[in-house]
Amino acid sequence: MKKLFSMHLNVDAFLPATEEEKAYMVQMRPSTTFFRDGVKRFVKNKVALVSLIIVVLVVLSSILLPLFIPYSYDQMLGVQLGKPVDASYNNLAPFEYGATELERMEAGEKIFPHIFGTDSQGRDYFIRVVYGARISLAVGFFASIIVLIIGMTVGSIAGYCGGKVDLVIMRIVDIIYSLPDMLLIILLASALKQTNLDEIIKGTALEQIGANIISLFIVFGVLYWVSMSRLIRGQILSLREQEYVLAARAAGARGKWVIFKHLMPNCISVIIISTALQIPSAIFTESYLSFLGLGVNAPMPSLGSLASDALNGINSYPSRLVIPAIVISLIVLSLNLLGDGLRDAFDPKLND
Repeated sequence: MKKLFSMHLNVDAFLPATEEEKAYMVQMRPSTTFFRDGVKRFVKNKVALVSLIIVVLVVLSSILLPLFIPYSYDQMLGVQLGKPVDASYNNLAPFEYGATELERMEAGEKIFPHIFGTDSQGRDYFIRVVYGARISLAVGFFASIIVLIIGMTVGSIAGYCGGKVDLVIMRIVDIIYSLPDMLLIILLASALKQTNLDEIIKGTALEQIGANIISLFIVFGVLYWVSMSRLIRGQILSLREQEYVLAARAAGARGKWVIFKHLMPNCISVIIISTALQIPSAIFTESYLSFLGLGVNAPMPSLGSLASDALNGINSYPSRLVIPAIVISLIVLSLNLLGDGLRDAFDPKLND
C-alpha cells in the first residue's frame, strides 16, 4: 500500500480488473448491423410479420399447387375429342362433379374435387384462380423491378450531377407526374394493343408472355418510375456532400464508382421500402386493366380478367366475382402492410 505523503506510485492501481469489476464498470452491447437491427424491429411488428407469412403462402401456393392439381387453366372438362360436349361440367358448384366423373367415382376411381366449381366453359375455377394469382404476382414483381431500375438510374444521375442536368430531368419528371395516370395507362394499353406486337414477338421467348403483358410492362416503365426517381434523387442530394463522398472525389474516383460504391448502399432502405410498396400498386393496376379487357391474353387468366368474366353471371354465380376480389384484396392489403412494416423497421429517420 502507498504510504501517506509518499511520491511512490500505488502498484495496486495497475492490477488487472477482475471479471466482476469489468461487468460492473462496463456494460457491453453485442455488436450488430443496420440490417440486424431492422430485422429485430420488423419481427416485433406482428401485423407486418403476419402479412409476410400470407404473402409467402400465396406465392408458394401459386407456384406449387399446379404441380399437384390434375387440371390446367385452359382445360375444358366437358370437351373430349370425337365425343359430343358434356354440358354437365359447366357451372358446377364447389365440390360438385360432372356426369362422367360421377360414373368413374362409382367405379371406385378417385377424382380430384373442383374446390371452387367450374366456370361456364367447364374449366376448373380453383386452378384458374391459382394461375391468376401467379400472373398478378409475376406482373407486380417484374413491373416493380423495371420501375426500380429506371427510377434508380434517373434519380441517381439527377441527384449526383445536379445543375442543369438535374433541372432538365426533374422538369421531365414533373410533366409525367402531372399526367392523369389511369387515363394515360388506358390510352397506352389500347394503343399498344392495336400494334402488331404479336407478330413482332412471334417465335421468340416473349411469345409465351403475350403482347398484353409486354404492353403492361411498357406502361409501367413509361409512367411509374417518377416517384422512385424523386426519392432516390432526394437521398443522393443529401448524401453527396458527405465527407466520404468528397474524399472519394478527391482521390480521383469517377461518378459511376461513387454512386454505386458510396451513395446507393446508403439509399438501400429507401429502395427496399419503395419497391415493396410499388408491388401492390402494380398488381392493382394489372387487375384493373385486365378487368377492362386490356390485360392478359385469353385463355390465360389473371385475377382482374376472372372478375371481369364473372360479371356475366353475377346474379346466378356471385362466388366467381367474390373469390378473385378477395384474393386481390388479400394480396394488395398484405403487401401494403408488409411495405409499411419494412418502412418502420428500416427507415432510420423513424428510429432516431
